Amino acid sequence: MDMGNVAQVIAFVGILVFVAHLFTGIFSRTRIPDVILLIIIGICVGPVLGLASPSFFGEVGPVFTTVTLIIILFESGLALRLSMLRAALGGAMALAPLSFFSTMAVVAGLAIWLTDLEVLPAFILGAIVGSTSETVVIPLIRQLKIKEETTTLLSVESSVNDVLSIVITMALVQAYVVGKFEIASVSGNLIASFLVALVFGIIGALIWSVLLNRIHAIKNAIFTTPAFVFVIYGIVETLGFSGAIAALAFGVTIGNIETIRIPIFKSWTVKEAVGLNATEKIFFSEVAFLLKTFFFIYLGISLELISGWFIIVGLILTAVAFVLRIPAVKLSIRQAVGPKDFSVMAVMVPKGLAAVVLASIPLQQGVAGGEIIKNITYGVVLFSIVITSILVLLLEKTRLPDVYAWVFSPTLPRWGRKVGLRPTDMAGRTDDIVPSGEKLFGGEGREKKAPPEKDGKS
Repeated sequence: MDMGNVAQVIAFVGILVFVAHLFTGIFSRTRIPDVILLIIIGICVGPVLGLASPSFFGEVGPVFTTVTLIIILFESGLALRLSMLRAALGGAMALAPLSFFSTMAVVAGLAIWLTDLEVLPAFILGAIVGSTSETVVIPLIRQLKIKEETTTLLSVESSVNDVLSIVITMALVQAYVVGKFEIASVSGNLIASFLVALVFGIIGALIWSVLLNRIHAIKNAIFTTPAFVFVIYGIVETLGFSGAIAALAFGVTIGNIETIRIPIFKSWTVKEAVGLNATEKIFFSEVAFLLKTFFFIYLGISLELISGWFIIVGLILTAVAFVLRIPAVKLSIRQAVGPKDFSVMAVMVPKGLAAVVLASIPLQQGVAGGEIIKNITYGVVLFSIVITSILVLLLEKTRLPDVYAWVFSPTLPRWGRKVGLRPTDMAGRTDDIVPSGEKLFGGEGREKKAPPEKDGKS
């Protein structure tokens, strides 16, 4: 690349920063999500005009997306309160597997019917598109006016869902190559992936909180905290577990460290607060904003334009994912939640770059129908993000939350004005329909009037 092209790229990057802030302002005024606008820029730069492609970034592309994932999860964890996390954890752990496995099963069945995929490749496709991307969900929900508990639930649920997708997809691909699928092994890997990641994230944050007071005394050390998160992520991933969960757990722990009381650490820490200060939190928020901007543009560049039957199949599978999300939310969320929050939960099923990356693995491993899996996944990723963005806009601008509230109602009440009781409701209550005896003539229950007092003039 000559110096002229370098200058153009630098200028383009500077323009993107201004455009990202402009899109944020547009969202605050029009409620049009900036996510979809940034992806459109990426699609125009990449697949449409051919000015850039994922190969153009070489090895830097995957590293950039991983760094973005770590920073977004870490910065999101800083904002999560332990009280909200405790309240939302049960719903998140119920919603994630229910939404994932129902989508995976139905998508696999439709893929067998609509395409030439065999059973195992169809389930691989279902596992890939059954995920929700935390790198898309978290930036979206943080722009919406919803309860903190809902934000926490969706953040945790999307992280868990992504781990499920990665672990199960890799297990199914390995089963196809080896010719054997072991449920016990996959279940053990899933449990270990979560537990080991949580332990590393929490212990790493506690250790860092001990060192943080000394780090604060060093000038120009604001990057040391994310650097330590990178170390934790790298160790956990190298061991074969979920670095994403570790990064989220690290953020939650360090963000709530002042409220955590562990006796063994009292003798190690000093009296001052050992959490991050306000300047560091603002800085990490800005970094997450910039990385999010470039991530969605890179995601748009990474998508390949598909045509023909795959567009229709991708649209059908995307619609199915949104439909299945409704009963999954209804069955797993038990606490009282407002219509707006319920509707936001129901529309948060966007797929992300993890699905794009996973889509290429079956083709690389020689899975029959690998090209079909890749093309359909690209379609589902694009359609899911577009539809989610449109639904978010409608939730903000229309009475769509009322529609979801009606759907989520346990009794599914009738629309329109209230009508009289049904025959089945009046069974055994004949006294309310045809009164008899004194009730008929108003003798019983009617307030008796006192006789008028004499005025003494009679």
